[in-house]
Amino acid sequence: MVFTMLVVFKLPVRILALCMMALGFAFFLNATGRGKGVKGRSVVPSVLFLLAGTVCFVSNQAIFLKLYSVAISATFLVAFGSTLFFPPSIIFRFAALADKSIIDSPRQKAVESYCKKVCIVWCMFFIINGFIAAFTAFSCSYAVWSVYTGFISYILMGMLFAFEFIVRRFINKKMEGVYTISTFRADSRPDDYILCYENIWSEKSYKTWLDFLTDTAKMRSVISQFDSKEFILHCEDYWYFLVTFAALLQCKKTVLLTQNISEAFIKEIKGDGVTFFTDQQAADSVHIPSVIENCESPSENQIRTAPAFSSDETKILMYTSGSTGKPKGVRQRMTEFEKDNAFIIEKWGDEFRKRRLVTTVSQHHIYGFLFGISLPFSLGVPFRRNRIEFPEEFESLQDSEYMIIATPAFLKRTVDVEDKLPLKNCFIFTSGGVLTPEVAKRTDEVFGFWPLEVYGSTETSGIAYRQSKNGLAWTPFDNAKVWKGDDGCLVIISPYIKDPAGFATADLVDINDDGTFFLRGRIDSIVKIEEKRISMTEVENRIVQTGLVADVKVIAMEDRRQYLAAAVELNDEGKKKFEGEKKLVLNNFFHDYLMQYFENVVIPKKWRFVDRLPADVQGKKHKEDIKALFEVQE
Repeated sequence: MVFTMLVVFKLPVRILALCMMALGFAFFLNATGRGKGVKGRSVVPSVLFLLAGTVCFVSNQAIFLKLYSVAISATFLVAFGSTLFFPPSIIFRFAALADKSIIDSPRQKAVESYCKKVCIVWCMFFIINGFIAAFTAFSCSYAVWSVYTGFISYILMGMLFAFEFIVRRFINKKMEGVYTISTFRADSRPDDYILCYENIWSEKSYKTWLDFLTDTAKMRSVISQFDSKEFILHCEDYWYFLVTFAALLQCKKTVLLTQNISEAFIKEIKGDGVTFFTDQQAADSVHIPSVIENCESPSENQIRTAPAFSSDETKILMYTSGSTGKPKGVRQRMTEFEKDNAFIIEKWGDEFRKRRLVTTVSQHHIYGFLFGISLPFSLGVPFRRNRIEFPEEFESLQDSEYMIIATPAFLKRTVDVEDKLPLKNCFIFTSGGVLTPEVAKRTDEVFGFWPLEVYGSTETSGIAYRQSKNGLAWTPFDNAKVWKGDDGCLVIISPYIKDPAGFATADLVDINDDGTFFLRGRIDSIVKIEEKRISMTEVENRIVQTGLVADVKVIAMEDRRQYLAAAVELNDEGKKKFEGEKKLVLNNFFHDYLMQYFENVVIPKKWRFVDRLPADVQGKKHKEDIKALFEVQE
């Protein structure tokens, strides 16, 4: 308006200055909430108006009015440009205010990257616009200056807004939607979107988004028939697991997840009024496939309704055997699960999106649940309905590119029986135990990919990762803080741990200056043998160091005194070396080898050489199972 009066009405400079000061004062009242406008707008333009008007009035020089547009461009350049050095960018802050779901979501990093580029473009615009405005102020007529600053610059700004809006639409389409179990809506994906498949992808036996909405509606109907607040859930079928788990959370029930469904174990964790859902034949349980098949078809309204629930209020108990072998329920929430998924998606989401997912891991454990259920659902990556149980099943996966979720124990089993698998560009995640460099190297030879290992636990979720071909050190996740506690064990703070003080692990650790760390065994692997402290993990490592051993487990035993015992699984080279030899020869060989590193008193006194060490579905070796090997008579 000031520019128009200057050109059209040719008012005196001081009158224009008074008009500008009045506008500045009005804008100031509006920005600070003292006027009738919207409270909270920036006071910077109003201050510039007041300042330019005052200087112009005192000096009676119109140039100070004309330089107002230059000052505005410079101010916005500083405001926008400074956030490039002190992120996040101002564009991202605006985006996060408009859509609060961006924060801590799997797409946050991608949105931040895009917003940073937009912020750079706007900075370039303010620089160019400021130079042109300055040039017209000093070198051009009032008419040219007025037309550019009062008309053309705004047209250019509008064109930039429009262009960015169009680009953003394309970027949003490319930035595929991430819909977590706690945030999806009935219309989040098309009805025919494929979530799940049987056997191999090319067989085209699929479960779609509409199937998911229908089956969760059926399960909500079934759940409503029970008064229980807590439900035990065990499903070997990943599809039945997903629809039942989602329905239980929608009904705001507490979910108890367990891999062990032996009658004694279920009896121990099942309190009064707890309902047991499973797809297996088990006593006193609800058979999920039967109830889904026999349930009355839900109405269209029921299918299109996805009851909302808060991830913070979800109650999930994941049962592990615990250090004593007794059931131990670790309380979890979808909040931490989905934050964990967000980091994995942020770092390796593109690798997941270009593949179909198969897993060898039980979804009743945190690793299997995060990578086999929660993450593929969030990304919309089709997952196989049943986990791979035998290494030979990999031979059929030739029709597509697959993301493989496996345990070290299963990879070891596979590379022992397979020479070369005809998989196309596979990607392998592994967790739940230690993957030796020897097995990792063989995996690369067999599968064509060196496994990416994830370190974590039921209590901590994922914390760090490594590919052992690049070294044995673990790299913490970007959002995790780790340090060495007074007892030498790793202490962790991360968004996946509810306690703000962090979680103290039982893993002995050495931390490097760059923040990476080496695991040195567990503190509970330290025992005293005749007053000498010895690490059972160190003994295991020395045995593996012979190059003759595929796997080993050392445990402490006690009768009249405490001693170590070692159960050993020889590799091909070891079997060849000791073929036809008596067990005493093997005992003496490993005894003599360990004498190079330990005193005789701490060297294992009992040895067992077996074809395969006993392990659970996660590949973990439990002391009770190893101990049982030594109860067999020689």
